[in-house]
Amino acid sequence: MGSNPTIRRVPEGASMPSRTRKKAPANPDRRTTRSTKSPKRRAAAADAHASLLHELHKKSPFASVSQEAYIALQRTSGILSADFQRLLKPHGLSEATYNVLRILRGALREEGTRTCSEIGEHMVTPVPDVTRLVDRLVDQRLARRARDGNDRRITRVKITRAGLDTLAALDKPVLRAHKEQLGHVSDRDLGQLLILLAKIRRARSQP
Repeated sequence: MGSNPTIRRVPEGASMPSRTRKKAPANPDRRTTRSTKSPKRRAAAADAHASLLHELHKKSPFASVSQEAYIALQRTSGILSADFQRLLKPHGLSEATYNVLRILRGALREEGTRTCSEIGEHMVTPVPDVTRLVDRLVDQRLARRARDGNDRRITRVKITRAGLDTLAALDKPVLRAHKEQLGHVSDRDLGQLLILLAKIRRARSQP
């Protein structure tokens, strides 16, 4: 049999020597990130909060962050929408009728026409009465109605040459307006915004 290892006896009343565990060196990048980004984010959130209260001349705080976010979305949408209303008005269009014309132009790459129900499915902002929008475009001779070749009971809508010319005249000004509205925001921030907006829409579309 082998000899027993020597056992070190500790005198009565003496404490056992503690083993000191070496701490891993702190990650300077992580420490810097926490100390610099967190305050910046807090400051940015406080600035956004104060800005919205000022714009709305609101004295009392919002009931919740979700309420504040909803109102901020509505406020921002209204401001951006006003720019396009001014751009479209000289052409006799609203945002909704402009959207319909773009849907009809896109249909030319497929079967060439859309029914009112199909137009409604493609609308950026759903409207209760697509027929009324089509009526307005037909009166302006920017679109026309035609019976379906396979089912005469179905009415289809097609963009006219005048409608195509109107859209062509607006294409560059619309892109320029988008740039003027959001060009000061980085692509990275816009990408993050798109992710958050998609998250909200997906949650609302679930049954």
